[in-house]
Amino acid sequence: MNKEMYDLVAWAIKTAKSAGADECRVDMNSKRFVDISYRERKPETIKEASTRSFGIEVFVNGRYSSQSTSDLRKSALKDFISNAIATTKLLEEDPYRTLPDPKYYKGRAKLDLGQLDPDYKKFSPEDRHNMVKAMEESCLAKGGKKVISVTAREIDEHGELLMMTSNGFEGSEEYTFFQAVVSMTVQDEGDRRPSGYNYVGSVIRKNLPTPEKIGAEAARRTLDLLGGKKIKTETLPIIIENRNVPRILDGFLAGMYGSNIQQKRSFLADKKGEKIASKHFTLIDDPFVVSGLGSRLFDDDGLAVKKRTMVDSGVLKEFYVDWYYSRKLGWEPTTGEKSNLIIPAGKRSVKEIMKDLGRGIFITGFIGGNSNSTTGDASVGIFGKLFENGKPVQSVAEMNIAGNHLKFWNNLIEVANDPWVYSSWRTPSMVFKDVVVSGL
Repeated sequence: MNKEMYDLVAWAIKTAKSAGADECRVDMNSKRFVDISYRERKPETIKEASTRSFGIEVFVNGRYSSQSTSDLRKSALKDFISNAIATTKLLEEDPYRTLPDPKYYKGRAKLDLGQLDPDYKKFSPEDRHNMVKAMEESCLAKGGKKVISVTAREIDEHGELLMMTSNGFEGSEEYTFFQAVVSMTVQDEGDRRPSGYNYVGSVIRKNLPTPEKIGAEAARRTLDLLGGKKIKTETLPIIIENRNVPRILDGFLAGMYGSNIQQKRSFLADKKGEKIASKHFTLIDDPFVVSGLGSRLFDDDGLAVKKRTMVDSGVLKEFYVDWYYSRKLGWEPTTGEKSNLIIPAGKRSVKEIMKDLGRGIFITGFIGGNSNSTTGDASVGIFGKLFENGKPVQSVAEMNIAGNHLKFWNNLIEVANDPWVYSSWRTPSMVFKDVVVSGL
């Protein structure tokens, strides 16, 4: 724990209490990030910055506000805290706004989550530029004469977070984060210029694919878009690629948040304990994945986190309920936000599954769309590959799938063996039957 940060936050807690706050929560962040991108074999972006921020949540006379500043001088912070308390007193009373009961702070796991890359300081400016140039060169080489443009980008970050409350919570974490993105635009028939990309993220740099593989995959994914066109509207099985499952799953999750339940905007509000999906759908929230992008020991309320099975073989087991909405609902709090979302992998590869399906669409991306958390209705544009007899035969684009989450997830018939590990959404490819794919 950074002693300078700790002393300043502890001082701020005392200052706020002395200035009239009934309760308060203070968090302080310190981070350094680097952002480098290349285009046409030249640097397009080179950024490096270090930032520090201070945030305070004030509870006074049944009223609440959250305010932040980047001026960390004690003289400035003292005035900032006094003003925060004064303005909070002018707000409307909200009796549900309090700090959590301290009993929910207890039971925090004592684990090293592997969130800090021990070699971060060895990652030199030269290493960063070489990484980005290698990604770009690999993508250009694989793209060939069809390439219009390629942009390669690397972002990395090192940060520290400290949170403290006036009723006994203290928590800190130190982390690193790396992400690499390569995007490419190619010339297709006529005026079509499809664009594709490859994105990967990790808290440990050596866990990323090589720069050459990142660039080559961006090229492959983009070239797969060539010749994309609509087919006639048809009811087909679909396979949603592992990295794209979150786009659909996010709409389902919207029904699981306490805020939407309390505000009558959840299609899952009265479904706890009921079967709402097929037996192949199990969803686990696991904050303890070593080096997971969503791993943590406590949440934004300071509640000690737990591994939770949110959906078990199609049965809804849990909701995401933070402290505030737990009080409004009269429920026990769980946590207000997801950590690492895991759908257990199946036993077969996508290729093996395709052979059995015969004809269907392998969805490799989504465009636009919407999902209604109140009704569960959703609609989204798709692109990908039409396959027949287990083999891709045509790129498809500008098509659409629509329906209701409760029916859609009941049509899940298999989960592949390929979980996507470069995100906090650790999802494998998923197979759905009888989906109406709208086209011509």
